Order: sequence, then C-alpha cells, then structure tokens
Amino acid sequence: MPDTRLHVAVIGAGLAGLSCGRHLQSAGCRVTVFDKARGPGGRMSTRRADGWQCDHGAQYFTVRDNAFREEVARWESAGVAAPWEPKIAVIGGGRTEPDSVVRFVGVPRMSAPAAWLAAGLTLHSGVTIGNMQHEVEGWRLHSKEQGLHAEHYDALVLAVPAPQAAALLEPLLPLTAMQSNAVAMLPSWTLMLRFAQPYKPGYDAAFINDGPLRWIARDSSKPGRAGSEVWVLQASAEWSAAHIEDDETRVTALLLDAFARLGGPRPEAVTAHRWRYARAGTPSSREAVWLPAVRVGLCGDWLGGGRVEDAWLSGLALAAKVLAKTPCLP
Repeated sequence: MPDTRLHVAVIGAGLAGLSCGRHLQSAGCRVTVFDKARGPGGRMSTRRADGWQCDHGAQYFTVRDNAFREEVARWESAGVAAPWEPKIAVIGGGRTEPDSVVRFVGVPRMSAPAAWLAAGLTLHSGVTIGNMQHEVEGWRLHSKEQGLHAEHYDALVLAVPAPQAAALLEPLLPLTAMQSNAVAMLPSWTLMLRFAQPYKPGYDAAFINDGPLRWIARDSSKPGRAGSEVWVLQASAEWSAAHIEDDETRVTALLLDAFARLGGPRPEAVTAHRWRYARAGTPSSREAVWLPAVRVGLCGDWLGGGRVEDAWLSGLALAAKVLAKTPCLP
C-alpha cells in the first residue's frame, strides 16, 4: 500500500530544521531533510581534520525556556552535551560583574546534538536546493547537484538564514520573500588556530571590546575535546562586514595581529572561515511562519532571539503550527 502520511521536505539541517523535523516525525509525518553541508549542524558546526577539531560557529548555548531545558537534559543523558565552565575574561572594559551564566556545549563537539537529532531522520547531505516548484501532486525541489528531484512533497519547511529563504521564496511568494529579506543578517570572520603546546593565558575565553575581535576561546578547554591545542577567534560583525569580500590571507593576517596584541602566540597553523549569515541583526518576533494555503513554513533563530535555544524553539513552534492545520495522518 502507498504511504499516505503527510510528507514534509525540510531544507536546512541546522537546529531549527532538525527540531521541526523531529517533532513532525514524532507526530506521524514523513520527513526528508536536505542540507548543502556535509553533515548536520548549521552554525552549530565543528571543523575537523587530522589531529584537531574546532567549534567555529556557535561557541556555547544557554537555557532559559523550560521546554528547551528538558531537551538539553535529554542531550545530556545521551552524552551529546555537557556544561562548560570556562574562566571568562572581559578585555577592553564592559562588564565587570561576576559571570554566573551556565554555558553548555556539544560533546565531543558542538555539532553532536544536531547529529543526535538527525540520526532518526532521512537526511540528504551535500544537496543545495536552488528552487522549488508547485505541481498538482505537490512541491518538487531542484538542486544544483541533482537537477529536478522526482519526489513530490505535501509541505515544505525552509530552515535557512533569511536571505536564503527569501531567494527560494521570491519567484513564488514575493511578499513573504520581501518580509524575509527585511531581516538583516550579520557576518563573522572566524579563525581556528592550532598550537603544538597548550596556551593558557589565565582565562579560557574572553569577550573583547576593542579592535576587530569580539570573542576568543580555548576550544581545547571544552569537555570531551581531544587532539591538539586549538583556539578560535571571532571578529565583530562590524569588522567582518567591512572585510567580508577580503581574501582569507589578508583577514588572517589582520586578526592574528589583533590576537598578538592581546598577548597571543603565533600559531603553527591557521584555518579561516567566513560566515556570511552568522546571526540576525534584529531578529523577528514571529518565532515561526506557516502559510497553510500553500503549505510552506519558515523557522530559524532569525525569527526569534538569535540564540541556539531560539532556533530549537522556532522549529518546535513551526511543527505545532503545521500539525494544528495539517494532520500528518490521512
């Protein structure tokens, strides 16, 4: 017999898309997830190579909402998340109060919770969805790698940054595309530094209030980490925007100079990464968007407060909207 359950395509395997997909699948929907990256995680990403790894996107996450608190407890029970208790410095003024924030990280890497969520879903990695079209039988997707896909979907979830959602929506739903495009996304240049010996300046991470850098952290200080000594440097949104089209060599030189002015040693090796859409400048207050007439939804941290928690809650909120209007079972 044919499978008559509601079939939902989720574009984007970051935390929002995975949260939405898992909740829809738990309610009885068929869910297929697509992501252009090699694995799930989005900005909860970890770069890995021989002998080293580094969380080069989200550095940690915090918990305020009770539903997310319960989710993080499940991650801890599964061994894919744990508290990180770094010694935090503030360089260049700013906050002087004791830092009492409880920070969590993925274990053994930041992408671990996303991989745990994705394990129960059908995920197609390395697939870049470029456009979508609606037919009588439902939605079809077109990817750069495979062309027009044969499968039809009853509903679509766009769990990607606002500018990417706008590009997909513009030919079909221009008003929604315009609203998505109105959300400004801020960039961030990131460096991953490797050292032969531990570098311990008396703190594990620091907020920087002057110069191009805004955050530096000893990635090796996080729980469950293995491999060589690694530090991550993240530039401010303003500096990153001003240098967004610079080549990696120039950006690397400028940010290493800033690190050296903080007392940082010269690394043995450096890898740079350009996040064009690191976070929303002014997140929307809608949390999630569902258009029942066309069965298209949007979720992501840009629709909430910009935190890891907001991404997960946005996916949860969208799943609830879908299920309220469109049952998974016939």
